[in-house]
Amino acid sequence: MNRYCMALDLKDDPELITEYRRYHANVWPEIRQSILAAGIHSMEIYLTGNRLFMIMETEDNFSFERKAAMDAGSPAVQRWEELMWQFQQALPGSEPGVKWRPMDLIFHLEQQPVLS
Repeated sequence: MNRYCMALDLKDDPELITEYRRYHANVWPEIRQSILAAGIHSMEIYLTGNRLFMIMETEDNFSFERKAAMDAGSPAVQRWEELMWQFQQALPGSEPGVKWRPMDLIFHLEQQPVLS
């Protein structure tokens, strides 16, 4: 299993952020299915201010390229992405058209078992 952490900004408008939260409280069934079909087992999105942080856990053979190809062939996903882009804005320094940007792991703490 792989874990990916991604970031994206929302437009800094409280009304738009509230509406974005409403959509994510009731994600379309086709979107849920497309996420699972791509090999994503778990997805969480957190919000602070207008910054989004997403954690995905995926199958070992998951690829962003395969997910993008699947999404391109799904009218529902295309409608969802077009709708969501009304709320989203690229992170500073992003290339044109890039939404979610991967984050680098810079610290990890794991408790070690105590040996008796």
